[in-house]
Amino acid sequence: MLDKDLLSIQEVRTKVEKAYQAWQKYRTFSQEQVDAIVERAAAAARANSRRLAEMAVEETGYGNAKDKYIKNLLNCDWLPRRMRGMKTVGVLRELPDEKIVEIGVPVGVVAAILPTTNPTSTAMYKTLISLKAGNAIVISPHPRAHKCTCATAGIMYQAAVAAGAPEGIVQCIDNATLEATNALMRHERTGVILSTGGAGIVKAAYSSGKPAFGVGPGNVPVLVDVSADLEDAIAKIVLGKSFDYGTVCSSEQTVVAEVSLRDRIIGLLRAQKAFFCNDQQKEALGKLLVMPNWTINPQCVGQSPVKLAGMAGFEVPPDTSIICAEISGVGKQHPLSMEKLSPVLALHFVPDFQTAITACQALLKFGGLGHTAAIYAKNDARIREFAMRAPANRVLVNTPAPQGSTGITTNVFPSMTLGCGAMAGNITSDNVGPQHLINIKRLSYVVRNPEEAFEMPLDINQAPAGPPIESASSAAAIPVDQGTVAAAVERYLVSRGIVVSAAAPGGPSCTASCAAPEPVRQAVVASVASEVVDRFLARRAAGEPKTGSGGGHPT
Repeated sequence: MLDKDLLSIQEVRTKVEKAYQAWQKYRTFSQEQVDAIVERAAAAARANSRRLAEMAVEETGYGNAKDKYIKNLLNCDWLPRRMRGMKTVGVLRELPDEKIVEIGVPVGVVAAILPTTNPTSTAMYKTLISLKAGNAIVISPHPRAHKCTCATAGIMYQAAVAAGAPEGIVQCIDNATLEATNALMRHERTGVILSTGGAGIVKAAYSSGKPAFGVGPGNVPVLVDVSADLEDAIAKIVLGKSFDYGTVCSSEQTVVAEVSLRDRIIGLLRAQKAFFCNDQQKEALGKLLVMPNWTINPQCVGQSPVKLAGMAGFEVPPDTSIICAEISGVGKQHPLSMEKLSPVLALHFVPDFQTAITACQALLKFGGLGHTAAIYAKNDARIREFAMRAPANRVLVNTPAPQGSTGITTNVFPSMTLGCGAMAGNITSDNVGPQHLINIKRLSYVVRNPEEAFEMPLDINQAPAGPPIESASSAAAIPVDQGTVAAAVERYLVSRGIVVSAAAPGGPSCTASCAAPEPVRQAVVASVASEVVDRFLARRAAGEPKTGSGGGHPT
């Protein structure tokens, strides 16, 4: 009997080759043909959105069907409408004044790594943007979301083929394993990777040697300003935090507000059926949610407030919307200040607006760098200051965070892959779309002679000579005699509290006459002496053999 990993790797190889051969035909399709295929695949997904949402909850146990249905609609209803009219293949635009023509070139086979938290919606999203960009796609589902993911891919594939797409253009791995996923990412036919999942799989994508779009975690702070409409703000925060039981990475994690608003915010949260933990319940919840290695307990992801409370050893009313806990700081001393992937919201009250911004910065640095931040305010100057200072690439204003970040309630591009930018080690800070899955070829006509491009003369003999350039090493090339070095070493040893023995007859001794002759010389000698002595002392402390006494290495 063949090993499961070997079977899955062989399946990857076979399906990547099928997708590549399909792409060889698909890459010749016109924009009109591509668009017709995208529309038909999206329509098939819409027709099955409810059933696929229910399948996702049944298989994974994460979230709830009513909100997964909305996430499906984001990607099979709103996304395709936003993509209509977008040029992705052939001539994208012509710039007659610049004599440049831009041509869209598909990247080939997209390796799509999918999560267990949003399996069907992410399958719709990645399939549609890949097809729109003129690419084939091979999907690697999470093992705990295999059935619903491949069912989604199969529905869209059949519709695409019925609309004229080549057979094999959409593939889904039936026997998904970690080894198969790695084989998919490293396959020679893979053109680009779209990776969604934990830090390990994202890192693997970036380490594969292939172009990759992977995203970081979200630890979304929500600043509620004194100028905010508090009733509107709290209602929307609860709507966002409870959405699909907190499985969206851009879900609200911690509300930060001035202490003067504390009583009103707590009262409004209670009115929205939020449950507030006492100190013992907060501690129990933190121990349940956060693992010793500072990851979230997977058994808690996307669970209802009632179930989470029961797992932590206490009870909440059956109609509880979210669970709230007040924290006094950010970091490992405050476990609930990290991303929780569940309907648990932390509250952090601070003295003033500037302290609130600082707290939001700390939250983003504690596991959400580059992702998303939100603010509720009417004071536009404060909104803009917050946007300038928050280390996040999506700053949302007066909207639930999951709905705003993914483009449901804002005009950012509808997406399930939210780039976190260079600060988080990501290749982009954008909401990833079909525009990221094409290369742009530029047809460029001559517009000038070389000499017309520069203000400086092109002939090197006519170029100005410029002032003489002093060697950077000239300051270090100072002759130093042995006595000066010895004196510097003695002074340094004394500064380290080490007794210096008297000099041997005829040898150097550290007296006033040992002083360095000039400041530059003294600084150079002191630096060299300090380095030499530090090395010696470190080796002696570690028990290494001294230089010249056997196998020691010279300093």
